[in-house]
Amino acid sequence: MCQSAQKRQMLRAAEFKADREFGPNAEGMMMSWTKAAVVLGVAAAALLTPDGAEPQEPAGGGLRLRLSRSATSRALLCITGGLSLLALHWLYRLLFCPLVLLRTSDDVGYLPATGRSKAQAANEARRRRKVGQLPPVYPNGWYRVLDSFMLRKAEVKSVSILGQQLAVFRGEDGKAYVLDAYCPHLGANLAVGGQVSGNCLECPFHGWQFNGGDGKCVKIPYSKKVPESAKVRSWISCELNNQILVWFHCDGEEPTWIVPEQEEISNGSLVYRGRVEHFISAHIQVEWEANKPEKHCSEMNLKHSMTLFGCHCSLMDMDVVARQVGPSLVFLDFKHPFLGRGMMLQSVTPVEPLLQCSTHTIYYQANIPAVVPKFILRGECMQFERDVMIWNNKKYISNPLLVKEDSTIRKHRLWYKQFYSENSPTLQYQNDALDF
Repeated sequence: MCQSAQKRQMLRAAEFKADREFGPNAEGMMMSWTKAAVVLGVAAAALLTPDGAEPQEPAGGGLRLRLSRSATSRALLCITGGLSLLALHWLYRLLFCPLVLLRTSDDVGYLPATGRSKAQAANEARRRRKVGQLPPVYPNGWYRVLDSFMLRKAEVKSVSILGQQLAVFRGEDGKAYVLDAYCPHLGANLAVGGQVSGNCLECPFHGWQFNGGDGKCVKIPYSKKVPESAKVRSWISCELNNQILVWFHCDGEEPTWIVPEQEEISNGSLVYRGRVEHFISAHIQVEWEANKPEKHCSEMNLKHSMTLFGCHCSLMDMDVVARQVGPSLVFLDFKHPFLGRGMMLQSVTPVEPLLQCSTHTIYYQANIPAVVPKFILRGECMQFERDVMIWNNKKYISNPLLVKEDSTIRKHRLWYKQFYSENSPTLQYQNDALDF
């Protein structure tokens, strides 16, 4: 991959990262440090406040501040109280607040040599890596754009997916709309400074307004007539399972299947307990050992277990049913006799051909302490990051050497081909440049 392509890939990851809401973790950490500083400041003030019963006495030609026992006691009391408040705050976050972990494209998946940064290691790995004969880079299907809570009413956000810049906004009717980001007038980005007006998005440059439903321009402030050709692409979208999804088909065809709604999430039986986000430098198609591939869905039964210090902890064994829906969405449904039931939504959205944004969002029973699903999510994150190390450095082999026991891999590849069509975009190297 050429250097310009590497820079563009890292820039896209940074932009996509900036579009995300960091949730309570980053803000909470800042608040914790602020509270700690306040506690130390109050303690210092209490320690240095002179006691009225013991006046200042001269020493060495100046004034010396004498610290009484009562002042010392006040300082210790302040410090103890402050630390207790911080401990209670940490305990509250542990037991009740969702877990939010957001990784950048260089955080995981690379092993920097001594004296080298992670960014340098990532650049070298991308430059030297052989990608192999890749399938088309954007399969046809539904893709996650944002979580529903990230987009408030009358708010607009800029999102980079599928090699495109999109403007995602929520109209006054509460519905989420997805448009191409660039205004056909003079090319302004509708998501950067644009304003929501009713169910339309207003260009920040000259005030042209585009309807979210069909992308047509409905108003030009300084013109009595709106040209018929004045429109932007309106993406087919839906909002299910607390996620905003868009439909992509290289030939512009209508959706041939829908994403199943998870009733437990919709009716609040399962509540949000956190999410993790990673960027992967690989093709979207990964190996999946599914044992029940059917139409646009594929299913696999798993058994999760835990090993501590070499000992198997049978109490933590958990039955998991993984269902892949289309090329990019996976539902992990897990049950435990003591820890209850939960569901994890995994999505893989291409930012560009060899850069994927992967998210894991967990929902769990409301009557189970948040620390339980957070522990499960953290464990899944650790396992996933081991796989990221492989994906970021692997070569795609179109005709792999498989043994008899690998039959499920062959079945999954055949099942996945249904999401490609004749005109699906492919990746090519030409003149030391990356074109697709």
